[in-house]
Amino acid sequence: MVKQSIFGRIAQLAKANINSLLDNAEDPQKMLDQMVRDYTNNIAEAESAVAQTIGNLRMLEDDYNEDVKNARDWGNKALAASRKADEYRASGHAADAEKFDNLAKVALQRQMSAENEAKGAEPSISSQREVVDKLKTGLDQMKGKLNELTSKRNELVARSKTAAAQSQVHDAIKSIDFMDPTSEVGRFEEKIRREEAKVRGQQELSESSLDAQFNQLEDLGEQVEIEARLAALKSGNSAKPAIGASAAGSGAESTVDEADFDKL
Repeated sequence: MVKQSIFGRIAQLAKANINSLLDNAEDPQKMLDQMVRDYTNNIAEAESAVAQTIGNLRMLEDDYNEDVKNARDWGNKALAASRKADEYRASGHAADAEKFDNLAKVALQRQMSAENEAKGAEPSISSQREVVDKLKTGLDQMKGKLNELTSKRNELVARSKTAAAQSQVHDAIKSIDFMDPTSEVGRFEEKIRREEAKVRGQQELSESSLDAQFNQLEDLGEQVEIEARLAALKSGNSAKPAIGASAAGSGAESTVDEADFDKL
């Protein structure tokens, strides 16, 4: 009964469909961990039971071999006693011959008893060998399933760690996205751009102010020239105007009404 129970449990575990069990599990990794522990414990128990069964088989085989050996030994003794009886009978010692014939009969009886013992043990030994072979096969299948479970568990753990690492990297990349205007880097870049634009504006303003100053200087020089020539006219010194004077004068008289010249 114990052997059948062990064999049934081994067969059930060996036939377990791991993928189907994982599909129905809420937490496959925890279930795999538990299955690995269960398989390991069951394998340890099965190994102990199989070892005991094998030990029992070996005892039966030892007894069987001992019976076979005894049967052979008693057969040899019966043969030796029979020959001894023949020798005494040939020499005319009938009493001694009878004695060894009786010994031969006893040896033959014990030989038959040993043979019967051996023959009676043969079916039990054959059945026990079949059970042991099945238990060994089931145990090997369980170890194969355990290796499969361990590999599947390790694969899932590795994939879970990889996914977690990828998620962390993705989050880290999002946190330092240079194109994101709401990020710290984006705000800092915008601040620098505004400062650079301010510097360019100051440069343009400075250049514009300098040009205006030079224009003022040119206008001032032209007015001085006009005042000098007017003073010369009033003093009666009609000096010739310098080259470009008419051009300069045209600029100064641009605000004068041309009709006033017709009255002269």
